Amino acid sequence: MTQTTPAALAATPDAALAALPDVGLRVAAVQAESEPGNVAGNAVSAARLVARAADCGARVVVLPELFLPAYHPPTLAGDPAGTDVLAGHDGEVADPRLDPLREVARDRRVVVVVGAAVRHPDGRRTCSALVVDGAGRADAGYAKQHLWGPDENALFTPGSRGATLLVDGWRLGLGVCYDGCFPEHGRAAADDGAHGYLCPSGYLVGSEHRRDLYYRARALDNTMYVVFANAVGGPAPWRFNGGAAIHDPEGRTLDRGPDTGVAVVVARFDPAELHRVRDAHRMLAERLPGQGGKRHLLTG
Repeated sequence: MTQTTPAALAATPDAALAALPDVGLRVAAVQAESEPGNVAGNAVSAARLVARAADCGARVVVLPELFLPAYHPPTLAGDPAGTDVLAGHDGEVADPRLDPLREVARDRRVVVVVGAAVRHPDGRRTCSALVVDGAGRADAGYAKQHLWGPDENALFTPGSRGATLLVDGWRLGLGVCYDGCFPEHGRAAADDGAHGYLCPSGYLVGSEHRRDLYYRARALDNTMYVVFANAVGGPAPWRFNGGAAIHDPEGRTLDRGPDTGVAVVVARFDPAELHRVRDAHRMLAERLPGQGGKRHLLTG
């Protein structure tokens, strides 16, 4: 069994179609509402939800974008010191407010991926997917590369690299919300050998069609499992629409939460199914390097 460690976070290119895992992996996507500015209280709520997912057999648990400070731009702008967690030079986040998450990860031997506002030693502030491993270590993990709209661009610096999480032989690409709207981002994860793609997200009420389409498309595009963990509720106009879901490598939804209320959805990543789909649908293996070569302009 592979232990998840900070060294397991990598960005090694040209690993597409890496060896497939040989054991199944149960993964949970959580939808829940967090309280703006209350990092300590939200960490307690997150720990309770992680324990609930672990009771269902989950080994990896994904919570929404910015769940720790809550996705509420006025609070994030007005209280950066209170809403940020600090990362060290090695990426570790030692904030004591996260102790409940560290404890549940260690006690239940689960890996947690949760949205946070991270302040780095060089002063950058990123919208990140924080990774808490089975030993209880919190790592800054992955910084969102595609910032959405004027609020995020005013608050955060975009990340400059991808990240892949290794758990029990499964390579899991990390993305945050708007990242998943770009086919190239999911493909970059697949090019790094990803078997799955984990996306903490925050989709607003009114975006249900896009919410349900993007992540199924990323699954089918790249023949990989996709986990979409969305926020729910919240003060207007930042009201989120739930629908947390897990999709299989053909884009079929294995489990999905409702549009309102707290939910924990759990599904098993099946190595045999991953192998079957990649054997039948060979887009990763049969891509043309030039995508058709030089283009011609035709007139009629």
